[in-house]
Amino acid sequence: MKKILVIGKNWPEPNTTAAGYRMIQLLEVFQEDGYEIHFACAAVKSEYSVDLNFLQITEKSIVLNATSFNKYVKELSPEIVLFDRFMTEEQYGWRVRENSPRSLHILDTEDLHFLRKAREEAFKKNQPVDLFGEAAMREIAAIHRCDLSIIISSVEYQLLLNSFHLPESKLVYVPFLYRSTDSKKIDKSSPTYEERSNFIMIGNSLHAPNYDAILYVKNTIWPLIRKKLPTVEIHIYGAYQNEKIHQLDNRAEGFLIKGYAQKAIDTLQQYRILVAPLRFGAGLKGKIFDAMQSSTPVAMSTIASEGMFKDALVYGFVEDDLHKFAQECVDLYQTERDWDRISKTNINLLQENYLYPAFAKALLLKISNLVLNQRLPVDQNNFFDRMLNYHSYSRYKYLSKWIHSKEQQV
Repeated sequence: MKKILVIGKNWPEPNTTAAGYRMIQLLEVFQEDGYEIHFACAAVKSEYSVDLNFLQITEKSIVLNATSFNKYVKELSPEIVLFDRFMTEEQYGWRVRENSPRSLHILDTEDLHFLRKAREEAFKKNQPVDLFGEAAMREIAAIHRCDLSIIISSVEYQLLLNSFHLPESKLVYVPFLYRSTDSKKIDKSSPTYEERSNFIMIGNSLHAPNYDAILYVKNTIWPLIRKKLPTVEIHIYGAYQNEKIHQLDNRAEGFLIKGYAQKAIDTLQQYRILVAPLRFGAGLKGKIFDAMQSSTPVAMSTIASEGMFKDALVYGFVEDDLHKFAQECVDLYQTERDWDRISKTNINLLQENYLYPAFAKALLLKISNLVLNQRLPVDQNNFFDRMLNYHSYSRYKYLSKWIHSKEQQV
């Protein structure tokens, strides 16, 4: 049986983060293709971590910078090692290469971290976005070192091709995945306009773009909406809501902190509009994907909508101007005809942009071609990647050994 080892930055939390949801989808793709899946992680599990053993996936707790991983990966000898984000590849890539040299290296970027970081810095400093900083050097180097990188956003895919000139052979575009069999569930379970009320925001509150959006809505957008809809409320859901979030709760203003939503789609179905005015970030937004599955139109910023839709047809509206955003929220909330028209476009959008078979097949085909190419003589054209591996892995290797040695002395 084919074996794949996934090295996670964290244990997957599909009900709290888009990254966790995305990871579970990728695991399903490999499982359905007949892979025996092993998931290793050095992080501590949280109350939201999914039980992978229940999904017939073997869990393994590992220790960062420990030589015990060398023996583990050597004995496992997986055909594929999938790294969950570039930081994990930096930490373990050289160990895999030394102890399981025939393994293919695949990087799941989740989103381009350097893009998110660059946008956040530019936003906070009110300056142009600089993509070519240290974070980009690290992440692009990791992409070069790997045989294949999975890119979740079409915008990020084009950015890597056009601005960083990465070869198309090293990339595969795989967004969130939607099964057409779920369409009947959506049709049957979706409450009507009249059965819904209020606005909603949802997302992991530790995620900087989400936290900024909550403050932005609280301080600027919501007072404008509330002035015109004085009896309407906005409810804020998310895991890891700390004291700073809870202090924003204000019943008199109709701004209510609701805590963790165990089933996001079921929760979204209670509301008329999802509010997502993100001001920085990257990748695809799980909240918008969930909103489409719950037939809940979305008020979103350009950043929030980025990569979610192929053309001008979006699920709700896109607006970055503060006052226009608030007015469009009010108009959509009050106009049943427009709300109903948008709400019913969800299945077409999901099928056009996220259909499971097409993207799963593309990923598995790329991997099959890589397996075939492994049997061919080494191409002199890949000297650049080999050189990068030599220098980069030496750096991470000896840094890890130094950390391990210091920890042994304590």
